[in-house]
Amino acid sequence: MATTEIYEELAASGATGLLLRPGGLALTERALSFCSFPSGARILDVGCGAGGTVEYLISHHRLRAVGVDPSPVLLEYGRRRSDRLPLVLATGEDLPFADSEWDGVFVECSLSVANSADRVLGECARVLTEGGRLMLSDLYIRTASGAGKDCCLPSSSGNGGIMTREELTVKLKAHGLEVMLWEDESRALKEFVAQLILSPGSAVSHFWCPIDQGKGSGGELTTTFELIAGAKPGYFLCVAQKLVLHS
Repeated sequence: MATTEIYEELAASGATGLLLRPGGLALTERALSFCSFPSGARILDVGCGAGGTVEYLISHHRLRAVGVDPSPVLLEYGRRRSDRLPLVLATGEDLPFADSEWDGVFVECSLSVANSADRVLGECARVLTEGGRLMLSDLYIRTASGAGKDCCLPSSSGNGGIMTREELTVKLKAHGLEVMLWEDESRALKEFVAQLILSPGSAVSHFWCPIDQGKGSGGELTTTFELIAGAKPGYFLCVAQKLVLHS
């Protein structure tokens, strides 16, 4: 089962509420407090799911927010809650927006499941204004050796996956993005996993589903949780700024 399908199952079950990620709106709020966007700033949420963050940005911060997600199922959940939510069917690898259109871009727990993290970061950098902020939260590999760096979640083609802090910093720099804030938020990951384990319903069981990593059908397949645990992941919040180009 692809990660998008897992998110759809979780949304249907209500196991984690509207926000299918560790930290929820607390990490969103932390990023906003660091960036101090003025009222009316243009904010894009990449991998918005059912639009929980988009709704929060509009109603609580008076920001001009739009969400994009590749799942029509999740977007439909959002539209059923509010038909006024500006939600767009699109992937992070191919954002349907002009250059320098957004003051800020959120990518909350979706970079690690992207088919190409490089393309997502490149697209985010492209649509950001100069001096704009990219706000990331996701899994990362905490081990100094980078053990488990080849770990990819089910929907990843191998160009996404879970990275070390150093690997992500290099990728951000390559796309003209400078890290301004990095915080370890691994406690939020532990709380999220505990929430999944304690939640009833079949949706949670998909996190233990067998995964074929392209190594053939011999022997037992690794489960999703075993795959992630093998990378010894933590969870982070990062804010990066698009560098201002001097003519």
